[in-house]
Amino acid sequence: MSSDRRPTLVLVGPPGAGKTTVGRALARRLGVSFTDADHLIEERAGKSIPDVFVEDGEPAFRELEREVIAEALTSTDGVLALGGGAVMAPETREALRGHRVVALMVGLADGVRRTGMSTARPLLTGVNPRATFKALLEARIPLYREVATVEVDTSRKTPGQVVRAVLEAIGEAAPDEGPGDGIDEEPGDVDEVGAGAPDDLPLLPNPTVLGSDRDRPS
Repeated sequence: MSSDRRPTLVLVGPPGAGKTTVGRALARRLGVSFTDADHLIEERAGKSIPDVFVEDGEPAFRELEREVIAEALTSTDGVLALGGGAVMAPETREALRGHRVVALMVGLADGVRRTGMSTARPLLTGVNPRATFKALLEARIPLYREVATVEVDTSRKTPGQVVRAVLEAIGEAAPDEGPGDGIDEEPGDVDEVGAGAPDDLPLLPNPTVLGSDRDRPS
């Protein structure tokens, strides 16, 4: 593949930050493609990420993750979303230098609610998943901030609000953009909500509707 290609944006952040939902919406808004690094890993492995964890172990998964991301950073364009733990690798953090990296952050309460501590996230299963998530945030937030050129807090925000915040931060939002600016959700990406103001988009979704983001290995 050509080494001249590079992502328009790279999304990083903890589980439940909405990297897939927001990434797809950003790609549509910018008129570019969307790539999920975890999908690339599954294609390379020929099996799901939870199966890689169970059958091959976390070290094997992390090695494969590093290889796939290194290739994706020089062979894909558009919006690229990385798995929550990708930044743990020093090689990946170094490879992200020079890229426009958006860190989508989420607080403990919203992160726990959104992930639901699904068994599809191997590192969030256990006796006390809430404590595990808290420790995960404490360990990784400094690393997300190390690689990020933009940081957006997604807590208690709708996907549309997050997309608008990212576009504004990277200088891609039109001056008159606001409610009704054409940032829509894909069918199935968000929960249905009750009556509200016309610009009242749903909150970032629960794990049952997050699409591939719920399958990230954390």
